[in-house]
Amino acid sequence: MTGLRILHVDDEPDIREVVELSLGLDPAFTVKSCASGGDALETVADWRPDLILCDVMMPVMDGPATLARLRASPETARIPVVFMTARAQAREMEHFKSLGATGVIPKPFDPLTLASFVRRQLHTAGITALRDGFLKRLRSDAMTLAACRRELADPSSSVAVSEQTRGFAHALAGSAGIFGFQQIGASAATLETVIEGPPAGSSEAVERALDSLLALIVDEWQRALVPAGNA
Repeated sequence: MTGLRILHVDDEPDIREVVELSLGLDPAFTVKSCASGGDALETVADWRPDLILCDVMMPVMDGPATLARLRASPETARIPVVFMTARAQAREMEHFKSLGATGVIPKPFDPLTLASFVRRQLHTAGITALRDGFLKRLRSDAMTLAACRRELADPSSSVAVSEQTRGFAHALAGSAGIFGFQQIGASAATLETVIEGPPAGSSEAVERALDSLLALIVDEWQRALVPAGNA
């Protein structure tokens, strides 16, 4: 599903659980957790995050070593990395930023404000630089939604298809506006509301709302394909 992808790296399982629960409060975030720097490097090969939250003190490969490996590869060099550490004195924080970290989150952190802090870090990293990745995932999501649309047209379509559609709508409603796609976000929110509405969303209303969302996504893709000089 299209959303802001956050990869969290920490060797402490309790911290991983807290971060996953904290960021899960924000519908825009999709979170994956890794227990080591090595696991993180393997994960980013198949699942490209928009931002990485990385513990500093880890065995075998610590945070700075993980960041160095990420920066050494053209494929991952531009992924923003935010360190999480108890060593948050001014001198250490400047050192971490000199290594290429986007920011530093001091430990202990407030679970209730972690999501808003991550949003600020994404803006610091530059939403424009992340927009292309979002558009690519948006195209993939649109293909899945189009398949759901075809199945929903069948009176015998399952509840699972409707739930899958609602899940995609929920993710888009929370994330599209962050990248400047306010109309898509609003349309996705409408689709989610219609699906949840009594009596569990009429098929005709859901299909109309889904058609509207797909049309907006197609329009956005067509604009993205037009060279800037010809717009």
